[in-house]
Amino acid sequence: MTAVLSLGTYRVRAVGQAARPALAAGSPWVDTAPNYAHGYAHEGLRPVLRTYPTVRVATKTGFFTGKQGHAAQAEKVLSREDAARGHSLAPHFVRWQTERSLAVLGRVDIVFVHNPEHHDGHSLDRAALHGRAREAFAVLEEFAQAGRIGGYGVATWSGLTSEAFTVPELLVLARQAAGSAEHHLTGLQTPVSLIMDDLIRQALNGVGPLMDAKDAGLITFGSAPLHGGELLSAMTPELVDFIRPGLSPAAAALLAAGSCPGLDVVLTSASTREHWDDAAKALAAPLTAGQLRKVADELSSE
Repeated sequence: MTAVLSLGTYRVRAVGQAARPALAAGSPWVDTAPNYAHGYAHEGLRPVLRTYPTVRVATKTGFFTGKQGHAAQAEKVLSREDAARGHSLAPHFVRWQTERSLAVLGRVDIVFVHNPEHHDGHSLDRAALHGRAREAFAVLEEFAQAGRIGGYGVATWSGLTSEAFTVPELLVLARQAAGSAEHHLTGLQTPVSLIMDDLIRQALNGVGPLMDAKDAGLITFGSAPLHGGELLSAMTPELVDFIRPGLSPAAAALLAAGSCPGLDVVLTSASTREHWDDAAKALAAPLTAGQLRKVADELSSE
């Protein structure tokens, strides 16, 4: 099964404008964050979400804009020093930011703890990192148990590949945060692309974080399938034809990522209906595991 194509808003400027064609085309998820689009992603999505009440919404907690940091400081949620860092997983901030997200968006199905491995450019030992993730989980458990959010997860850039944490460890932290085995850790988001292809290769061998997440019943999201656009320069006509003749470079890259075993959702920032339909058409027929392995090997050999 191929991953379902859904809207990611990380590199989208006019979020509301991009969301309308994606949701009209049937995107089951929209993924966003309070700091996206210079802090206006949520506001841009609000009227669109009212029009599409069944689309599922994922947002995040952790990063914030300068304006949001000043607001948190004014409300004595963050100190001046913490507000200057642009990222916090302190429990009182997670609660404050999630309340604000709910107030604007109206509903949230998953709140991702955003890059818990991020620590102001400094290393953080695993015990400390796990401790602050558990504290953030505890706050989000309160929201989930109250029925205010559907659940929570972790959206990471390098936490899994650097082994700052593993999926089994995240599950232990969630159980500790909930005080029982009945926790609300429901999602995992991580980059999946032909550039950051370690997870693809592991999944093809039936191991790795994506397989661990699927075994635990988590919804898996693949972010950055084009690696911020950098992958497109590597998508030569020969490589595109090797993946599937007739595709655009972007659609070919998305097809490879979306064909990764264990991946439920692949996020794209396609901003027009034409680009969306191009990607959706490609993903309608996923690559087999054997084909995907050959593609990964072909790119690594170039």
